[in-house]
Amino acid sequence: MRRDAQPPTSGIYRPRYPRVSPLYQCVRRHSDELDAAGLVHRSVETEVLERFLDCGDLRKGFARVYCDQCGHDYLLAYSCKTRYFCPSCHQKRMLAYGEWLEDNVLAPAPHRQYVFSLPKLARPFFRCRRRYLGELCRLVAALLNADFKVMAPDGQPAFVLYVQTFGDLVTFNPHIHALVADGVFLPTGTFRMLPPLQEAALREALRHKLLDFLCTEGVVDVELAQRMLKWRHSGFSVHNRVRTKAVDAKGRQRLARYMIRCPFSLEKMRYDKESGMVIYRSKPHATLKRNYQLMPAIKRLRLLMNHIPDKLRAPGPLLWPLFQPEDIVRPADGRTAEIREIGHAKRSDQLPTHAATIPCPRLTG
Repeated sequence: MRRDAQPPTSGIYRPRYPRVSPLYQCVRRHSDELDAAGLVHRSVETEVLERFLDCGDLRKGFARVYCDQCGHDYLLAYSCKTRYFCPSCHQKRMLAYGEWLEDNVLAPAPHRQYVFSLPKLARPFFRCRRRYLGELCRLVAALLNADFKVMAPDGQPAFVLYVQTFGDLVTFNPHIHALVADGVFLPTGTFRMLPPLQEAALREALRHKLLDFLCTEGVVDVELAQRMLKWRHSGFSVHNRVRTKAVDAKGRQRLARYMIRCPFSLEKMRYDKESGMVIYRSKPHATLKRNYQLMPAIKRLRLLMNHIPDKLRAPGPLLWPLFQPEDIVRPADGRTAEIREIGHAKRSDQLPTHAATIPCPRLTG
């Protein structure tokens, strides 16, 4: 560093070493075994595994970072940019997305998180038929819009829907997270606060709508659906107790990041090279009655690959309505929100057949 140069104020860059991670060791040692066993079911899974092994490898390409002040430079290896598999790349996407959503989409109004969960009996249908994840989004969007219209017929609800396919121990558990404005936007451009939607009513509506959809698709027998409607404990659930205030911009960002988080954490994962076993620790599981999962590496990798989204059918966010960023006016005090022009929400039969990904330049490529 030259003597006249100023010391950096943003901290020291510390490169990561992906090859030492337990996930990299698993993929490098067992990817061929996984393929030979016929456990790679989709082309996107093959692509993700190959790109992940090249992530952070200088031999696969790099950028040269140069400091004009001190003349220091270093090489920065290209990343794989895979979603819901590479924890490092997905973490960058998650952080950028939370900031982008707050700056360009969300109005400075109170928001609430709604979580729509399904019974265990219905979950395998979504693993085998991934387009059903988009249909589930459509059902939840229609339910939210209908309930808000009952409470405020002249108002326009606004929410973002996210598909998550994993639970605490990374088992396949499809459910919907919704970041919902805690009220409606009136034609005058003002925001009207409303009480939260009733969890019990949403739960029963979801149960009837989803079973009707599965019967129409022919994957559930009508007789079985009728029995499931009589179950006292249906397995369907709706939770809406998490809320942020209008002035809590950081809280809205945290919720958005939580909803697109990576399915697993490298800090909770341990891989034993000699036995080829993986142990993953998490919060205590209500059904399994334990806080860990021990299984062979190829079985663990198969479990992780269940959460890789299909191309063009990604479990990304679905906006309702699709506001343009210039439509949102942000007052200086941050206490109220005005909308210059409220977009018309599409009818449920006009929604796309999959969850549309928000076109954010910072998250693509």
